[in-house]
Amino acid sequence: MEFVIRLLIVGAAALLSSYILPGVHISGFLAAIILALVLAILNAIVKPILIILTIPVTILTLGLFLLVINAVIILLASSLVPGFTVDGFLWALLFSLVLSIITAILDMIF
Repeated sequence: MEFVIRLLIVGAAALLSSYILPGVHISGFLAAIILALVLAILNAIVKPILIILTIPVTILTLGLFLLVINAVIILLASSLVPGFTVDGFLWALLFSLVLSIITAILDMIF
């Protein structure tokens, strides 16, 4: 049950983030929920692999390269989820940051 609530929160945060950022487009709430599910899967499977492969760069940049990995995950989700488009890498990076902030705020509320 907690996973479903978490998906709803991330979906709502993604939809709200797309209203804030003009370079990110989500067609509706169903696409936002599918995006939340795909992001959960990608964060569980792909992200740890990318982190392990980029440990030297991550250490060299004092962890800031993790933001790049988050943007790559968003761009990958954009290619997988119909109804979700991101105009470029910078928008994916900004979407990642805004999504994290809004999700944290919604988690504190709910």
